[in-house]
Amino acid sequence: MTIEEKALLTTGATMWSTNPVDRLDIPAVTVTDGPAGARGPITPGIGTQVATLCIPCGSALGATFDVLLLEELGVALGHQTRSKGARVLLAPTVNLHRSPLFGRAFECYSEDPLLSGKLGASFIRGAQSQGIATTVKHFVGNDAEFERMTINSVIDQRTLREVYLLPFELAVREGGSLGIMTSYNRMNGVYCAENRELLQDILRDEWGFEGFYVSDWMDIQRLESAHRIVDSEREADKVAVLAGMDVHMQGPGFFDNVKDLVENGEIPVSRIDHAVSKILYSKFQLGLFENRYTDKQTVADTLLQESHL
Repeated sequence: MTIEEKALLTTGATMWSTNPVDRLDIPAVTVTDGPAGARGPITPGIGTQVATLCIPCGSALGATFDVLLLEELGVALGHQTRSKGARVLLAPTVNLHRSPLFGRAFECYSEDPLLSGKLGASFIRGAQSQGIATTVKHFVGNDAEFERMTINSVIDQRTLREVYLLPFELAVREGGSLGIMTSYNRMNGVYCAENRELLQDILRDEWGFEGFYVSDWMDIQRLESAHRIVDSEREADKVAVLAGMDVHMQGPGFFDNVKDLVENGEIPVSRIDHAVSKILYSKFQLGLFENRYTDKQTVADTLLQESHL
């Protein structure tokens, strides 16, 4: 692959899809929100809307303590994801109930990390059994609403390991999630999308995570304007990629910067090769090279055939 093609794979093409590499017949991937239901590649309130299954919110599901139920719901949302022509579900959310004012708390299962992790892992197993990838989120310490985009979550190592990281560890080790979504906030002074300790030392080296990282939407662009030490989008992209970020969503401009940084020797080719290998690994796991359908009729016919009805 050329540097241009490798860089292309690391960024989004649209709000809800990644880039293909046409020369090598590498397909794009469509993603969809979210924890309560797979709506497909649309934005609420904009354009044509579609009907979809809506499951109870995470807090209600957490109150059931029912891991088997969560797996069944995961299967249902995995099926719904594919029925919308998507292969990545932006769920589950396993942040913790740490503030009653946290605006995303309804998506989360519990204030208890063990319960959250067990339920999340069960949901992931069910969803990914349908040939889709989950992106457990938001990694990590994204549990408050006040300055949620920039807040610094100060967490000592024991609390980090025993409380905040545990749900994600279970999602990886027991659930086998193919994707991890980073969070907007800082953790102990370092933005999570740029935190090598989280992305490399813990997730990959300790937990053996083999899947892909994806930024929260427009995260790197936000860092470009909110940052404390970098003074350009090019430098923000550089810091994130060197820390271990694989896919930047949504990513207009990201591709050009990554290509330029590699060609100028500021990012080693090996770092991009690693990101591309994880992206391709996940696509092979999903069978995208054998089954890349997107139109609704083909989706319906394929799902019917797979269900043996």
